[in-house]
Amino acid sequence: MATQTTSPRTTAAPVARRGALTSKKRQEQIVRVVATIAAVLGLLIVLFPLAWMFSTSLKTRIEVLKFPPTWIPVSAQWDNYRVALTVNPFGKYFLNSMYYACSVMIAELVSCSFIAYGFARLRAPGKNWLFLLVLATMMLPTWTTLIPQYIMFSKFGWLDSYKPLIVPHWFGSAYLIFMLRQFFRGLPKDYEEAAIIDGANYLGIWLRIILPLSLPALGAVAIMSFMFHYQDFGGPLIYINSQANYPVSLGLQQFNTPFGAHPSIY
Repeated sequence: MATQTTSPRTTAAPVARRGALTSKKRQEQIVRVVATIAAVLGLLIVLFPLAWMFSTSLKTRIEVLKFPPTWIPVSAQWDNYRVALTVNPFGKYFLNSMYYACSVMIAELVSCSFIAYGFARLRAPGKNWLFLLVLATMMLPTWTTLIPQYIMFSKFGWLDSYKPLIVPHWFGSAYLIFMLRQFFRGLPKDYEEAAIIDGANYLGIWLRIILPLSLPALGAVAIMSFMFHYQDFGGPLIYINSQANYPVSLGLQQFNTPFGAHPSIY
């Protein structure tokens, strides 16, 4: 009877494959462990300021200034939160900030998208030069127009209100107009051409085609506008006088100043 013999090459191939698979699994496990450790370290770095802030909020003034600092207060001062929220009307400040930020966000969404649509899609003589003029306003420092604007708004009787902070944004923002224009230029023109054939005008195309197709860009504009104006400090500081109209930014600043801080907190 003939005997079958296996060559060393045929037996070594499966062994090599198993070794390669095992080595690959080990590499994946090492990568996962390293990624997990990096994620945990990043999380600790992010949470460290929050933990320190919470610990400091429960300390007395002496413990806050103590060196070396301590993590756990000797006696937790939970009454600090009650005093902080009742000394100044932070609920009213929050509503004022929300009104200011949401109003400006809506104004910039409407105005910037409408203006950007004109620059991106419509044809007009001198359109590109006009767009360059809009971009040139970004190089103009805000403080150069501060005094003329203040004088103008004072003559309008708009001081100590949010009108000077909201109404100008209905005329657009150069940076947001530029960003939306670039996004609109990348949209396909087939939908617009079909809408024109069906009898739609430019306003209808903007409302029913451009805006629905541009929700990602509009969402980015809304987030940037809301975040910037919610924490705005310079504008309210100039135009808002009465404490009842303060946003959170001014309320916190008054709360932290030596003349505005409440002594009972310490």
